[in-house]
Amino acid sequence: MTNNTLRTLLASAALAASACAFAADYTAPGQLSPPESSMQKAGDAAGRAARDAEKAARKAADAAKAAAEKSKLTTGKVSRALAESIRQAAQKAAQAATRLEEKATASAGKALDESKDIARSAQEESSKAAQASREALARAEESVSRSASKEEAEKAAQATREALDKADEAMRSAAKTVADASARTLEAAKRAARPAGAEKK
Repeated sequence: MTNNTLRTLLASAALAASACAFAADYTAPGQLSPPESSMQKAGDAAGRAARDAEKAARKAADAAKAAAEKSKLTTGKVSRALAESIRQAAQKAAQAATRLEEKATASAGKALDESKDIARSAQEESSKAAQASREALARAEESVSRSASKEEAEKAAQATREALDKADEAMRSAAKTVADASARTLEAAKRAARPAGAEKK
């Protein structure tokens, strides 16, 4: 083999190696970074659902507290107008509780494995609170229908106050569990978003 032939072969080999290196480093247009892993996507979805549930829990807790307080402010006062105002507050609380139940169910469905248990607990607590809120609304509606008779109205108003207190207590418990579940899920989502092996460094 002549020196010229050898130099030609070496040059060809160098060009081929260079081309392979370029192909390995090349990123297609529009794909500036590697595609997001399925675990990261799951973590993002879980985080969003958890934040939605926590936001709904705060609103539901506020509505339940407002309804319970309104019923106490009208203690000893009996009228159809007052009974109706309490009914409206109870209805708002029940609607907020139903939204929380839906958000907590969605969050439990998207929670990552390590936060599934507490997310399910939040879902169960939310369902209990929603049921208590619906029962309080039923008592408030009954109170409106009995407002014509003072004695009956007072009994119905007392039953409404007790039901709203139970709903308020159930909602506070649910809101705390949802907040804990949200914090746990968000932490799990952060870990899922970290590159593989990052925690070992």
